[in-house]
Amino acid sequence: MIITIDHLHSVPTWNGRQGYCHSQSRVFFARHGLDWLAFLRSGIDSEQLRATGDALALHLVEHAEALHGQQ
Repeated sequence: MIITIDHLHSVPTWNGRQGYCHSQSRVFFARHGLDWLAFLRSGIDSEQLRATGDALALHLVEHAEALHGQQ
């Protein structure tokens, strides 16, 4: 499944707000060797995010799957 910027903007967060911030998302992408600009243009495969093992990335993937009725 492709995770998009729309998913990043709509994911529920721990503080009751919606969406992850771009600045820390860019840091996350850089730390894991992922292409932020490619993500903005085309999204990223959920398996790439899963492979990071990061709890927030996994939460984002679960959110996107729930929106689209997948598991």
